[in-house]
Amino acid sequence: MTNTSDTSDTSDTSDTPDTPFRFPGDAEPTDGPGAPGGLAGPDGEARAEIVAPEIPEGFRAGFACLVGRPNAGKSTLTNALVGAKVAITSGRPQTTRHNVRGVVHRADSQLVLVDTPGLHRPRTLLGKRLNDLVRETLAGVDVVAFCIPANERIGPGDRFIARDLAETRTPVVAVVTKTDTVSKEALAAQLLAVDRLGEWADIVPVSARRDQQVDVLTDVLVSHLPPCPPLYPADEITDEPQAVMIGELVREAALEGVRDELPHSLAVVVDEILDPGTDTTGSRVKGAGGRLQVRVSLVVERDSQKGIMIGRGGSRLKEIGITAREGIEKLVGRKVYLDLHVRTAKDWQSDPRALARLGF
Repeated sequence: MTNTSDTSDTSDTSDTPDTPFRFPGDAEPTDGPGAPGGLAGPDGEARAEIVAPEIPEGFRAGFACLVGRPNAGKSTLTNALVGAKVAITSGRPQTTRHNVRGVVHRADSQLVLVDTPGLHRPRTLLGKRLNDLVRETLAGVDVVAFCIPANERIGPGDRFIARDLAETRTPVVAVVTKTDTVSKEALAAQLLAVDRLGEWADIVPVSARRDQQVDVLTDVLVSHLPPCPPLYPADEITDEPQAVMIGELVREAALEGVRDELPHSLAVVVDEILDPGTDTTGSRVKGAGGRLQVRVSLVVERDSQKGIMIGRGGSRLKEIGITAREGIEKLVGRKVYLDLHVRTAKDWQSDPRALARLGF
């Protein structure tokens, strides 16, 4: 076991919760001067006042699905559209393994983005399930953003996805990503190639890293949404559970610097999240102090891969922990004691029972 936590002890800094609504007591007035809040009903009992938020006329809300082959820039674009990190990013394959929702809030609209795994020719049961997940998602959205990178020629994978999308009745917007990586001439050629690839509601070139045309893409996607009240609270930018986001941050750190088949073979499981200030049932780690205790397992398919993830003397696992802990502490807003382990589950990508245990 390699411990990647700091040795310093930092007490919790959680926010104080808002004061809950209180119904007045029997001796308190329920209306008029001196009333603590709420309204009095006909029988004199207190009634909570419900104030509906004002929704501008013509407000639109709905779902937009980002699809494309692996490493087409979908997750980076999702983060740019939301204006915050809701999806992990990496240059490695299978960075996204489940649908990630990010919410774009505007005064006149609410756009719910669904970042999906890259569509590809599956070689394992996991790959087939990821493709099935994307196709199921396409059936329940208002508009599709088909992401095609500007710096790569259109290939068989893009044509395969284009044929699939041609059968849907949902509007499809072709999005040419990574425009900052090519010249104007190369971008113009790619836009023409994308136009010939299929029938699109719109074609929008964007650079998520330089924030170019991101607002334009938002306008285009919103124009395809139906009139609808907001679907999410105004302060919510994702519905990802905290444990899932913690696991993804660890996997993002672990993906850096690995190659060949290892990115495909790597899975992450959050075994335990324990707050020593409130949880009396879990096993506390000596020396963790008041920090949030997070135990995570990195799962690989072969023992040789296990050695690569740990590194000589645990050096690589320590680097993963340092990087991941920084992101986790930003997420939870407090100091974290991160405990990482590496274990082997042989050929888990094609084992139905192993996939179920790993959440696929």
